[in-house]
Formats: sequence, C-alpha cells, structure tokens
Amino acid sequence: MFQRRKSIKIKVGQVEIGGDAPISVQSMTNTDTRNVEATVSQILELEKAGCELVRVAVIDEEAANSLKSIKQKINIPLIADIHFNYRLALKAVENGVDCLRLNPGNIGSKEKVQEVVAAAKHYGIPIRIGVNSGSVHKSILNKYGGLVPEALVESALEHVAILEKLGFYNMKVSLKASRIPLMLEAYRIIASKISYPLHVGVTEAGTAKSGTIKSAVGIGILLSEGIGDTIRVSLTGDPVQEVYVGFTILQSLELRKKGIELISCPTCGRCQINLAKIAEKVEAELTFVEKPLKIAVMGCAVNGPGEAKEADIGIAGGKGQGVLFKKGQVVATIPEDKLEACLLQEIKKMI
Repeated sequence: MFQRRKSIKIKVGQVEIGGDAPISVQSMTNTDTRNVEATVSQILELEKAGCELVRVAVIDEEAANSLKSIKQKINIPLIADIHFNYRLALKAVENGVDCLRLNPGNIGSKEKVQEVVAAAKHYGIPIRIGVNSGSVHKSILNKYGGLVPEALVESALEHVAILEKLGFYNMKVSLKASRIPLMLEAYRIIASKISYPLHVGVTEAGTAKSGTIKSAVGIGILLSEGIGDTIRVSLTGDPVQEVYVGFTILQSLELRKKGIELISCPTCGRCQINLAKIAEKVEAELTFVEKPLKIAVMGCAVNGPGEAKEADIGIAGGKGQGVLFKKGQVVATIPEDKLEACLLQEIKKMI
C-alpha cells in the first residue's frame, strides 16, 4: 500500500481535503457561467457521475452574480475560478461559493489581496493557489532560463508566502503542466516544502483518448508516491468523462472504492462469443452505480473464472454458451444469447 504524504486538512463545503480524508475527484464546467440553467444542468450531470467538487469560470460581474443562483440549485461544493480581478473574488465570496481558485500575486495591489483574504477568512472559505506552466511570471522564467520544475515551484511558493504573511493558511496548491516529466518533478519538490493539500492534474491533457492516458500516467505516478489530496482529469469535451476517468485512476490504485470495476480479457483464439459487445454494454448500463462492485467479463470458460476469482460476479464464454460465476465459483451455465441479460439481472439484484 502507498504511504500517503502528510498534509493539513481543510474543508471545501462539506468535503474534507488532505490529512486522512479520501482523495476527492473534481471537475470544471465548460458552460458559460452566466447561463445559469445550462451550468446547473451540467453540474447535476457531474453529480450523477460522482463528482465531489465543481469549479466554474468567473469571467465578469454577470458571471459572479450568477453564482448565487447556481449554488442554490446544486449539491456539491462550488469553486470560483478567478483571474486578475479581485472584485470578482469578493463578489463570488458574497454569493456563497465554497472556495476560490486564484493566484494572489495576480489580482492587484497588497490592499486588494488583503480585502480578498479578509473576506475568505470571514466566510471560512479556502483558497486554491493554481500555478500552470503558462502562468509563470516572466522574471522567474528568465531566472531559470525557461520553464523548469523549479520555476513552477518558486511561482507557487511566492503566492503561498503572500497569503501566509496575511495570516491565511486555509489553502491548497496545484502546479499543473501538460508535460508529464515537468509536472511530476514540480509536485515532488513542492511536496517536500509545504504541508498544504495538493490538487493534482495534468493540464491541457487532450481529448478523451489521449488525455485519459496522459492523466492516468501523470496523476497515477504521483498518487503511487503518496502525493495528491484531490484530483482533476482535464479532458477536451464533456466533463462528465473526467469524473469517470478520475475514479478509475483511484480504483486502479486501490485508493477509492466507488462504483463498478470492470475486468474483461483482451480475448484470444479461444473466445467464441462477442465479448467486446457484452463488456461495453455492461459498463454503459452500470455507469452510475455507486456501490463498489468488481465485475468480470471473460472470453474463455477454461481460465475465465480462475483468472477473475477476485470478482464479485462475472461470466466466462464458451461455444454457444457461457458460465455465470460468483467469487470464482460457477453457479450456472447460460446460452450465449442470454448471457448479457442474465449478468445484468444478477448484478442489479446485488446493488
């Protein structure tokens, strides 16, 4: 089992982050925040997928004013993403957000930062310092001769110091990059320098196809080293997919148990049923199941039950038929055309 890095615990709404709290999965809407109906609709879809925190872009005062209505209609903590404009941060706090994502060094004078910090303190709202590879100040890049892990870390620590000097410690930190080696080393360095919770992700990871792989590699490596208290998988497209991938990463490392874990063999010459169709159907039908359940869809009745003996339930194909098994023990033989329906029926009984 992985030894988790020790960090302080903070709360974003009702969700604990850091310390011994479960590693949480969050996402970000891609709707126009000023469109309350569309934004709420997307957040509710994210909630159904298991999303535990959601971030929205606050691009102007109209967007900031929409936060109050959005907050009233959703069930998970709402995070306001703010850049440069301290007034938007103040308005977001007034309208009930659970967390601010901003970089204090980028929102104006010391007095403006003090106002934001005072408001966050008053309402008990944490701040996430979010440094990306594209947001490092030019002076730091010049100092290091370009974008290197140390540059990301120094940028983050500068922002941390601003808040600490104002007596504010209710924060989490992220240092995201699209280059995995850069991102990995930056997180490793800062993990040894601060005890605040770390939000982990590969920024601009790409489409669902390539971005899923990059995110699994980058986030997975850090989690296996005990680094990371909350994660976001950044994919181009429907953010609901980000939540599925996030939980799959955590399940693969046995860090969270939520929803189904599907085991299916890659098939070989012994497989005589349409295994891919059955596996895809089962996965699609059970997308929104929250109960932890390990399901196996195997192509070979010879080795299937034995190879998937850790599964709660599963099937293994034969010629024109297949077997239904539970915990590796065969309980029934079923015709091929009824395999899929029978498996789903048995699973639904279990959940």
